[in-house]
Parts: sequence; structure tokens; C-alpha cells
Amino acid sequence: MKVLYFDCSSGISGNMTLGALLEITGEEQFLSDELKKLGIDGYGIEISKKVKNGITGTYVDVILEQEHHHAHGCHEHSHEHQHEHRNLNDVNSIIDNSSLDDKVKELAKKIFMRVARAESKVHNKSLEEVHFHEVGAIDSIIDIVGTSILINKIHPDKIISGIVNDGYGFIECAHGTMSVPVPATSEIFASSNVKFRQIDIDTELVTPTGAAIIAELAENFTTLPVMSVQKIGWGVGSKDLKIPNVLKVYYGEIEEQKEDIVVMETNIDDASGELFGYTQDMLLKNGALDVFFTPIYMKKNRPGYRMSVACRREDLFRLQNIIFRETTTIGIRYRFESRTELERKMIEIDTKYGKIKAKKVRNNGEEYIYPEYESIKELAMKHDIPLKEFYKLEELSEWK
Repeated sequence: MKVLYFDCSSGISGNMTLGALLEITGEEQFLSDELKKLGIDGYGIEISKKVKNGITGTYVDVILEQEHHHAHGCHEHSHEHQHEHRNLNDVNSIIDNSSLDDKVKELAKKIFMRVARAESKVHNKSLEEVHFHEVGAIDSIIDIVGTSILINKIHPDKIISGIVNDGYGFIECAHGTMSVPVPATSEIFASSNVKFRQIDIDTELVTPTGAAIIAELAENFTTLPVMSVQKIGWGVGSKDLKIPNVLKVYYGEIEEQKEDIVVMETNIDDASGELFGYTQDMLLKNGALDVFFTPIYMKKNRPGYRMSVACRREDLFRLQNIIFRETTTIGIRYRFESRTELERKMIEIDTKYGKIKAKKVRNNGEEYIYPEYESIKELAMKHDIPLKEFYKLEELSEWK
């Protein structure tokens, strides 16, 4: 499984992310060519190597025409310019009207939406009313769309982050003096699953753009898993601190987690068989992998049933809610288990009786064909032939 791991121990910003991802892809010209698809001008991108506390990394600077570039402040680029009036709809139009890949567009718009929602909350305005540098400025567009382009290019199976560190104190920005984390960054953290903390650095380490990027990209926030590292990207920021102002991104392989199945169980002795049948249907329709019942004897030797449900981790709470709603149980046990799955795909087989849907399964170089019950049941009834005869059809054994 290809994984990107973001080490945000010195925070994260849009241009630090671009720098780190560029070191992994090594595709500066590709990024430049793709960004041209946005159809906006008035900027240039300067990519250079900078040293921070002895660590050399890539620094990406968005230079606006006829302007002096200032150091990063409350947001990536704190200067004023003629594009500050752009709002979320303007940005989405620029992205939608470009010839960028659909996945790039989708990711960029999701990241922008996180910034927009935070700014909307902070300024107590609707999304349509908010006009702000963080979404409207060219540099934010380049940082966020550029990040989306490079993530799509790398195409990792999974993205993980460490705990995100921000500093403390106060910082000057377009809206005046703000405490760190700045309000927009705080709101982005609050409306996501980001795990963050403050460390002993008296300045801003996480910009709203950086917060939105990591909130959207990372599935979870934990220490580096067991990984076979292939590349490391170092993206540097503009500040000189007592710690290296560097975002480190690892790219490599981790073994796929085997514990991907949840098995839930509950014992019930005060519900009718019809309730069980209905609940089974509801669970299977909502993503359960398997549902079965085992007759058991419970307290005082009362006859009852053990309901067993296998599902994916992400479906656990939704399916638990169905069990609580539809049955009389008041408690559900669950555990995580490993399973081995064979590669399979659905096929259609032409037979003398009509088409049969079947699973084609591969195991250790061999192929097996298993017809779908509902498919052969329909033909058995239509032709008045015993169901078992369909399992003997030559077309099934000879199909390749």
C-alpha cells in the first residue's frame, strides 16, 4: 500500500506542502504546465533550495507581478493585491472552467471549502458574503490547486499525518493582531478530525491553508507506522525559528492492515423470528457482509438466538444503530478480525437456458466459477428444471 506520511512537527502551510511534494515527484515543469490550465495570470512561481537549521529543503514562492513579496504572516501571503475580492464562488468557477483532471478539481474545491467555512464562521457571514484573501488570493489558489495536482500525480492509497504542532502567542495579519492558532485555523481544526497541540514556539506554525490541506488529506493522526520509506520530501517555510521550519513528508510502502473486519454479536431471547428476519434484510441492504443466527440457551435456560454480523470497520456504528432500533437488545459486543479474501469479479455466462450471473474467483493461479443463486433460481423456475442441474452445466466448468 502506497502511503504519504506528513510530519507536521513544525506546522504546515500551503507552500511548505508544495515544496515537500515537489521533492517527492521531482516534477516542477509538470506542476507549472498543469497550473497554466487554470487560465489565471499575474503571478510567477520561484522554486529554490533553502537551509533551515542545517536542513536543506525546497522553498516555493508565489511572486505576484509588480509587488514585493512579504514574509508569511497570519496566512501564507499577507500582502494586499487586486484579487482580494474573489470569493468561494469565483474560485470554484476558476477551477471548474479549467481543463484540470476531475479528481484534482474535486480535491481543490474540498480544501477551499474548509477554509471558506472557517472564515464564514469567524466573520459571521454566509459563504456567499465572505470576501477574503485566504480563498480569493492568487497565492492561495496556487498553493491549494498545486497541492491537489501533486497529490493526484503521486496517487497514494492512503495519507496519514502526525500530530499537528502550532505555536502560541500573537501575530500581525490583515485583520489586526490575532492569537495563535489564528481563528480560521482553529475553526478548521474544530470541524475536522485533526489532532493538534501547541508547542513552545512564539509564532504561527500552521496557516489556514495548511490546516485545510492536512484536514482534507489525512485519514488519521498518529505516529509513523511501520513503513518501507522510498522518498522523503522536505518543504521549508519562510521563518527562522529555534526548530527547523520544515514540513517532512515520507513516501513509501506499508503492509495492508489485516484487521479490516468487525464481527458483532448480541444474544436475544425476547424477540420474534420475524424481527430477526427483517433486521437481517436491513443489515444486508446497508452494507453488512454476513448476518447469521445461532440457537442458544440463555439465563434460566431460556431459548434464544445469537445474532452475528460481519461488516467493514467504517460501517460499524451505522449497523449497530439498525440492530438497536430493530431488535430488543440493549448491548452489542464487537471485535476486529483478520480475513483472507480471494480476488473475484462478476461475470455473465451464456447457457442453453439463458444468461447466468456468476462469480469468477482466482486462487493461487486457479480459477473457480460460482453461479449466483438468484440467477439460476430464476432460470430453474422458468424452465421447470431442478436447481441442482444448473450446477452441473458444462458451460460453467468450461468457461474461461
